[in-house]
Amino acid sequence: MAVDRDEQELAEAFDATVAAEGRIEPRDWMPEGYRKTLIRQIAQHAHSEIIGMQPEGNWILRAPSLRRKAILLAKVQDEAGHGLYLYSATETLGVDRTELTEKLIDSRQKYSSIFNYPTLTFADIGVIGWLVDGAAICNQVPLCRSSYGPYARAMVRICKEESFHQRQGFELLMTLMAGTDAQREMVQDAVDRWWWPSLMMFGPADGDSPNTQQSMAWRIKRHTNDELRQRYVDMTVPQAAALGVTLPDPELRWNDERRAHDFGAIDWDEFTAVVKGAGPCNAQRLAHRRAAHEGGQWVRDAASAYAAKQQTRRQEGEVAA
Repeated sequence: MAVDRDEQELAEAFDATVAAEGRIEPRDWMPEGYRKTLIRQIAQHAHSEIIGMQPEGNWILRAPSLRRKAILLAKVQDEAGHGLYLYSATETLGVDRTELTEKLIDSRQKYSSIFNYPTLTFADIGVIGWLVDGAAICNQVPLCRSSYGPYARAMVRICKEESFHQRQGFELLMTLMAGTDAQREMVQDAVDRWWWPSLMMFGPADGDSPNTQQSMAWRIKRHTNDELRQRYVDMTVPQAAALGVTLPDPELRWNDERRAHDFGAIDWDEFTAVVKGAGPCNAQRLAHRRAAHEGGQWVRDAASAYAAKQQTRRQEGEVAA
């Protein structure tokens, strides 16, 4: 009975901290469901950053100038860093990043559906910066106030860098739109292909999202998927007008009564297929990640051996002293 009473007191303290907009830290007591939800969400976020390096990475050598190569290389490096921050955050919850990587390459954990689409032209790089990183910012800025401390703190730096990435993408598109007719057509084609997948990034509609309400009750999330999607549409429409492109939705229009934009229906069958592994690049993305993980095994082994040797030397030095 004492154990049950102690756990009840811990649960009440947890609920009070969350309700008061406080932070839960790794050594604090937390419900097992809270811990598992965080592992699932943060791991998916980390996987998305690492897999997200691929569609842009294959354009580094093909970028049209040294400046564009340097910009793209820096962005891909940032994404690698984001993945490392987030894997570190999951490790505070008692899991190992190797375990998470193995779950990813075995298709037991997910990453964002957006990264299963191909980058067909260099304009796609700009559109990813503008639309995809724009959606990421819209989704992730509220996570800076997540109730779990390590996650919230990691998101502060990630969001600052994502904001810079979005501006880089928009600048690239502005440059292309000031170019030739062929370049403008290339930008419009990329917008046509990436708009709907960008809307899907926010996840299923609220009625079909089984985890949203509990995540919001725990203050892990701050807004529902549909709320964030609406905010993103309203934010992006004037940017598209400034850029001079057309968003590929004939139903997109301002609703004066709602003070927001109406937009067309999302193809949820496509979303479900991509999430389940039937997207254009699912197999390619996972095969590449698996090969990189397996090819880097010797580096991890060497690092572990070096760490063990240093530990042994420290222990021997302590004994000698």
